[in-house]
Amino acid sequence: MNTQLGNASAIVSRWTKVPAAFMVLGGLGTVTGWAVDPRQLGCSYLLAFMFFLSLCVGGMFLVMVHHLFDADWSVPVRRIAEHLGCLSAVLAGLFVPLALLAPQIYPWMDPAYADHALGAKSAYLNAPFFYGRAAVFFAAWIVLSWRLRYWSLQQDRTGAAECTFKMRKLAAGGVFLYALSLTLAAIDWMKSLQPQWFSTIYGIYYFSGSVWLTVGTVYLVAVWLKHTGPLRQLLQPRHLKDVAVLLFAFTVFYAYIHFSQYFIIWNANIPEETFWYVLRQRGPWGGTSLALVFGHFLLPFLLLLRLDAKLQPRLMVPLCGWVWLMHFVDICFNVLPPLRLGPVPWRWTDLACFAFIGGAAGLVFLRSLARHPVYPLKDPRLRESLIDREVPPPAIAEAVHSHQAEL
Repeated sequence: MNTQLGNASAIVSRWTKVPAAFMVLGGLGTVTGWAVDPRQLGCSYLLAFMFFLSLCVGGMFLVMVHHLFDADWSVPVRRIAEHLGCLSAVLAGLFVPLALLAPQIYPWMDPAYADHALGAKSAYLNAPFFYGRAAVFFAAWIVLSWRLRYWSLQQDRTGAAECTFKMRKLAAGGVFLYALSLTLAAIDWMKSLQPQWFSTIYGIYYFSGSVWLTVGTVYLVAVWLKHTGPLRQLLQPRHLKDVAVLLFAFTVFYAYIHFSQYFIIWNANIPEETFWYVLRQRGPWGGTSLALVFGHFLLPFLLLLRLDAKLQPRLMVPLCGWVWLMHFVDICFNVLPPLRLGPVPWRWTDLACFAFIGGAAGLVFLRSLARHPVYPLKDPRLRESLIDREVPPPAIAEAVHSHQAEL
């Protein structure tokens, strides 16, 4: 094991007890909630599951984009995205409780449920097909994410160009499968909570928020690894600025997609579509809608407009924490209104499920981070990535030589 990997393992291993504790405590709360009220527990579990699924699918997208565009700026942070994408396996296991609780939360699974729109959709919205699709989604995501990381780790050992070509081919074919599976998963697991509703861009809506969350998370992890040591010599200010630029891009993209969906439905004024937003403008959800306008878009947009803000971690780190909060609010906005109509929509089980799923995902992520090199050691774009980031050439040459010598 090289020194760089050994240091990363020692640093990361100190933190593994934190998600493990959350997982245990959250698991106890989840089991208690299941015994008390399975329907409310199912709602809480879906909320937490869709939040952390965002990190997984967002990580896969960032890895595929890196290979599709043959990018160099993202080389130092690519391994972080690879580990996030490989959470697909643990999320497949965590989907089992949701599958068991599905009849409690999806109205179309109730044999007594009758709706004129459901008849036309019954060929798609039926329990066997629902579970079969979920199995296909996770199989596709696991194969795609794990093979991309496999070839990345193989390149760390061999440095062979074949590994780069393999990853490019996987990304080129996988991006189509990814787009289809993610769209259908968002429809199945969130949109079908109200099966009467129509939206042709709902999958893109969930995708844009997921990548937004993941970019913010990559920034946080990268800053942590830079300040604790493993990426100190490698990660330059311009790398972090590029991640911040991507966060700005998806801030605007999310706003564009969400506003497009809202504007088209408002302009058409068809009852089968407008009721979705009408429900989310009543009671506490009216304030939640405004929070998304100002907190999910306007505040990050205005801050990220400034170039100097993108270069200052002391501003970006709190903003990335804000990204986590706003994405959670966005998932609540999608999941909770049809299931909780009271004046106080949140329950203690929301916190329990969030701790359980987040703890399990965090524990797996940290262990992956400790087990493997924190950046692609022999990526052909690594040297180019460093030289292009306004670092004095002698320092770059010395840093690259020292990293290669540790292998």
